[in-house]
Formats: sequence, structure tokens, C-alpha cells
Amino acid sequence: MDIKTTDPLTVLSAERRITLGEVATASAELCPAIEQEAQQHGMAISGPWIFVSHGLPQDACTAFRIEFCLPVSASGPYQGDFTLKTLAPMLCAAKQHIGPLRTLFSEGYGPLLQAITDAGHDFSGESREVYRRWHGPDAADNQIEIQFGLQR
Repeated sequence: MDIKTTDPLTVLSAERRITLGEVATASAELCPAIEQEAQQHGMAISGPWIFVSHGLPQDACTAFRIEFCLPVSASGPYQGDFTLKTLAPMLCAAKQHIGPLRTLFSEGYGPLLQAITDAGHDFSGESREVYRRWHGPDAADNQIEIQFGLQR
């Protein structure tokens, strides 16, 4: 587990209130649309996808708020179908997960949550998944950084 503070980041994003079971469908719909919107408005993609969760549930049936965020370089005003905003810096505990999505919770989230709890940190309620390398849900070489916000 690494403790760090993330940098502020300009993103083009879409927010939804969904369950964990609906994330894959929502991302498959929204991510290509956000990328297309960025291109149409002359924005350069400046980093990997970040999924920001607020109040991440411990079960697959409880709805929570999630933002699908694409880091972009943008100049001038934006008027479009999505939101152009800045992700604020976040003090977080982070862990890299390498492997398929099916092991993200057992090998990524679980050990990180345990390490945070064992260290006595308090959660802020925000968490992020940074998709540093993505080759599909079953790829063994996916690299996803899991970040849990901590109270200062």
C-alpha cells in the first residue's frame, strides 16, 4: 500500500447512479461517447481512464454514484453532452492490481482495504480506479491502480 496525494486533473466526465453490476454496461456505452466528444471539441487525451466512486457499496445490488472520467487537455469553454471539470487532489492509499477484472476485488480491493484498516486510517468515501493498462476484462496484463481516499 502506498500513501500519496494525487494531482489535480482536468477531465471530461459523465456521472451515473448505478450498481456494481451495471458498471461494465455503463462504461461500454459512455467511454466511447466521451472519447468521441473530446475529439469533436479538439481536446487531447492526457491520461488513462479514471472511474471515481462515491460511497462504494460492499454488495452488487446497492446503487452508488460513479463518474467515468477521461483526462483531457482543454482550452476555452466547453458546451456539450458531458461535464468538463477538475478532479481535486486526494490523499489516498493506493495499490496496483495486475490481472483480469475477476480478481480485482479478491486480489486488489480486499488486501488494500485490510491494509488501510490495519493501519488505522479513516476513509473519505471517495475511491478511484485508474486504468493504466487495459486489454479487456479477461487480460492477465491489465494494470489498474486502486485508490481509496483518506481523511486528513
